[in-house]
Amino acid sequence: MKRILPLWLGLVAFAAIPVLAQQGVPMGKIHGQVINPTGAPQNGGTITARQTTRAASGPGLSAQTQDQGVFKVGEDGSFSGDVPAGTYTLIYASPGMAPGQVADHLENIVVTVGKTAEATIDMSRQEYINNLPPDQKAKLDEMRKHNSEALKANEIIKHLNADLKATTQDFRDIDEAPASAKEQLGAGATNQAVDAKTEEIKTAKYTDAEQLMSKDIAAVVQMANGGPLKSEYAVLYAQLGQAQVGLKKYDDAEASYKKALDLENTAKSPQVEVQGIVEAGLGTALARQNKTDDAQAAFDAAAKINPPKAVAYLKNAAVIFYQQGNTAAQVAAADKAIAAATSPNDPSLAVVYYLKGQALVGNATMAPDPKDPKLQIIVLPPGCAEAYQKYLELAPTGTYAVEVKGILDQAGQKVSTTYKAPKK
Repeated sequence: MKRILPLWLGLVAFAAIPVLAQQGVPMGKIHGQVINPTGAPQNGGTITARQTTRAASGPGLSAQTQDQGVFKVGEDGSFSGDVPAGTYTLIYASPGMAPGQVADHLENIVVTVGKTAEATIDMSRQEYINNLPPDQKAKLDEMRKHNSEALKANEIIKHLNADLKATTQDFRDIDEAPASAKEQLGAGATNQAVDAKTEEIKTAKYTDAEQLMSKDIAAVVQMANGGPLKSEYAVLYAQLGQAQVGLKKYDDAEASYKKALDLENTAKSPQVEVQGIVEAGLGTALARQNKTDDAQAAFDAAAKINPPKAVAYLKNAAVIFYQQGNTAAQVAAADKAIAAATSPNDPSLAVVYYLKGQALVGNATMAPDPKDPKLQIIVLPPGCAEAYQKYLELAPTGTYAVEVKGILDQAGQKVSTTYKAPKK
């Protein structure tokens, strides 16, 4: 952390002589850094290279000097410049100082031809600190404490970013777990063995993510020292919630997602992408606990907050409710996903139409076949056949095409002409 401090020991008297152009003079280089009293690199100011051209010739007489260059101090506290060979005093003036005022100086810097003389003006040395006025010392102590806390915070943030990167990779590995399981077990593995290995991989990755995020949240809470957390830490709770859902810790996940939302709501510029993901995650945690109304409200909020992702959020809601066996909520989520789509012919909606039809088909009834009263036919509830037909239209050779065609055939429905049965 860079700090600019208008600190100086007092005015240092030097006999200033104007800089003259050097013609054919053997040159060397001065390079160095200025450290401010907090121990951090000093940002800005100037270094004057003052050469001693003649020593004092008698008692009470001053040495003859000449300024050979003025160099700017960079943001990292560094400075450099070319000067004639000789012995120099380097004079540092911090930004805003009046002409003649000096923050610090360094004597007896010897510059030789063709070489670089290294020099550090260190205002954090005890000798310098001891000569500061009491009020300057008090300010310095306060700044040192602040800098120490800032360095600690920077170190924590560095670890947070590394851990977030690691959990992101964990979630990628979870998505690829089925493929990884097959690769590890080999081509001869049974489906049961692959499924068990897949769950083993997922559990390990979710556990790793939960542990990392729990550790990081504890660190930022401690750093806050009882104060409010910054909104930027919402992502930690969001990642934690995702891991907890994967581990079926739905109560914990609900609390984590709600904390993430609370933090996001304190942000001056809330991130709609994060809020959408969190609301959708909260919807999943609530649905898994059969808190249907609250889950639907969370999924709806996700779609409203981030409209470009609305179909994805609501399609996921339909899948979750399907897995929970909640057919009414499944149909409602599917209808909302279809309504949110920019086009009813979007291929990604195929599974949504299937989910709608699958939820409705459970309400099918049996009735005598008009052509043969001795036989029974399936009577599909309103909207079911239409949903299945739309699925076949969008995915004529899709995963569920054979199943859907069979149901429609049994119900006496005319199957969409775009459907082509897969080859045996």
